[in-house]
Amino acid sequence: MSVDGFRFLDGATRRVMRAWLDREPVPESVPWAPLEKPLAEARVALISSAGISRLEDEPFDQEAERRNPWWGDPTHRVLPRDVATDEVGIFHLHIDPRPASKDFDCLMPLRRLEELVEAGVVGSSASDHYSIMGYILEPEQLVEETVPKVAKALARDEVDLALLVPV
Repeated sequence: MSVDGFRFLDGATRRVMRAWLDREPVPESVPWAPLEKPLAEARVALISSAGISRLEDEPFDQEAERRNPWWGDPTHRVLPRDVATDEVGIFHLHIDPRPASKDFDCLMPLRRLEELVEAGVVGSSASDHYSIMGYILEPEQLVEETVPKVAKALARDEVDLALLVPV
């Protein structure tokens, strides 16, 4: 099955994204870990790239990105499973946050995940879910520091499956 990852992008953004992809080396292999239990028994976490932060936490650093548009905040934020929409902010310079004010699930589908848990499709929702910035052109710090921290937290919470929510 072929997926058009550029389908919802405007023409200029589509050209920029294709140019970035052309400059990136093609990985020799993609790590794959099959789910070891039925989805109806699995504990699931969500990881959104929308730059979501609880209002009580430090927001993602947009000022540094304004000073250097080639930089993106490589850190992460933790979002409890029961976080309310009015308890979070969206700190991402490259997305329009207005639709999320009407439907937070378009950036972090926690309510949809909970519906799947209640319907018995998914075993359980993780205690915590995560957000990162989706616009990181130089991902070394993200890959070397943030990803291991998030992976360790997922393992501690006994998560079986992490779903990425790209924005």
